[in-house]
Amino acid sequence: MPPASKMEIMADGDASETLKPLVFRLHENAPAIIREVLLERGWTEFDQKEQDDTDWNLYWRNSPFPMTDHHSIKPWQRLNHYPEAVRITRKDYLARHLKRMKGAYGSALYEFSPVAFIMPNDYVKFIAEYSKERQSVGRPSYWICKPVHLSRGRGILIFQDVKDLVYHCTVIVQKYISNPLLISGYKLDLRLYVCVTSFCPLTIYTYEEGLVRFATEKFDLSSLDNVYAHLTNTSINKYGASYKTYKEGIGCGCKWTFSKFRSYLRIFGVDDMLLWQKMNNIVILTLLAITPLPEASNCFELFGFDILIDDKFKPWLLEVNYNPALCLDCSIDDTVKRKLLHDIVELLNYKQVDTHRQNEMSGSKAVRRQVPWRRTGKSTPEEAPGLLSGRKVSTCISASQTPPALQFARGSVNKVSALTRKTARAHPRKTLTSELREKMNMPKASSPVKTEARNKQLPAVHSPLISAQLSRWSPSPEVCNYKLSTRPYFLSDKNQMPTRQVGGFVLIFPFNEAALQASKDGTDVKSIIKEINKLVSKQNSTRQKKAQTV
Repeated sequence: MPPASKMEIMADGDASETLKPLVFRLHENAPAIIREVLLERGWTEFDQKEQDDTDWNLYWRNSPFPMTDHHSIKPWQRLNHYPEAVRITRKDYLARHLKRMKGAYGSALYEFSPVAFIMPNDYVKFIAEYSKERQSVGRPSYWICKPVHLSRGRGILIFQDVKDLVYHCTVIVQKYISNPLLISGYKLDLRLYVCVTSFCPLTIYTYEEGLVRFATEKFDLSSLDNVYAHLTNTSINKYGASYKTYKEGIGCGCKWTFSKFRSYLRIFGVDDMLLWQKMNNIVILTLLAITPLPEASNCFELFGFDILIDDKFKPWLLEVNYNPALCLDCSIDDTVKRKLLHDIVELLNYKQVDTHRQNEMSGSKAVRRQVPWRRTGKSTPEEAPGLLSGRKVSTCISASQTPPALQFARGSVNKVSALTRKTARAHPRKTLTSELREKMNMPKASSPVKTEARNKQLPAVHSPLISAQLSRWSPSPEVCNYKLSTRPYFLSDKNQMPTRQVGGFVLIFPFNEAALQASKDGTDVKSIIKEINKLVSKQNSTRQKKAQTV
């Protein structure tokens, strides 16, 4: 079990001082392992009867948070969902976004998901494609039908003849991948864990370890109704007759770790690094399809990407899970998921000051700033050039000691101070002076000359339409001098890139300085796509050189 960081146990300034523990809050039906892991780290659970509504550090729930929770977020708090992250986690939403991206940026990059038809709206298009396939191949192709709102393999139908297609709700129909990679005759897919710590700038980590999920009966296209041969969902296969029995080449149960799977691939000479690079590209391209999201501070999102590998070692995206299952069905689950949650806590970058859970000195009332929402990206019609846009305030502390477990203690302040002056102005950080000023409830001194000059830059608003729009979107006067700063993530002391690795989480985006700049101040998807094309070309060139040397 990874130990709790020293920050979670005692203050850096005085080893004899006992800090209040970090506090977690769980919504109903939250997985039990979350409570177990946080208690292991020395956290305490939120007591609604005994504690103030804001006296917590992490709130975890399975469903989206009400927008009021995002509006009233405090600097010491984290929410485990971003607003509107469900855009890619429902099957029909995902299909529409990928189709749009394929049309905008070409099919070369986005050819990692089978063509999808959303029924009943796309029924005519599906019949045309079905007939085309039947005429060209000479026999019916294989298709899979999934209800768009269900998970865990429920309601899935695999068919050849369109006469067998029956549905009673909105479904998605796709070409069934009939040549999956098999190990000892058993079908498998991969559950890849992805954590997004920020959507602006876009910051994506993938987890090194993960789950390989097997069907528990051998793959057989002559029995399409055998769910134990065609579906890899543990929620289904754990009820199969072969689940607990030893299966040649697989073992008991229906899961491997990524580590075991990659070792297996290397034994047979498969380039597992190239395969993982392709999967990382799929993750980045999929998440780009939903950017920009509404700006939100102090959030993170854990996705579960389900990826199938075919017999030519091409990865295919099956779906993206909003709440990847954290239940423990076997020892492999416990090994992977417990460490995953410990590393998520490290990734959230809690600081010593977060244990106080207050903006002012002890006993004083915390200041709550609520600002209307705006979307990231290009200016909306509500934002006139030269006018202050209504950016959500963040009072996040971005310059404090990071957990010693990650070896950033006492060094991070110096690292953050190495940021350019421009970046420092855009993302103001806490200093000892500013913290002292807050505790003394003193306003920050401001130069009258600078204030007057700043006010002169603001043009008068004469349009009634713009005035009405600004009244709805602009912040209140007392926060006009504040600018949104997304939740602080780990910064290096050289190029401001997020830390390359935290525990088992490995940074996959931004992957270079150009990608980082393109994801700031509104995501420039076109520029990022260009960088990805360069990256793919470089990966292909490396692969060809390796092939020539073999």
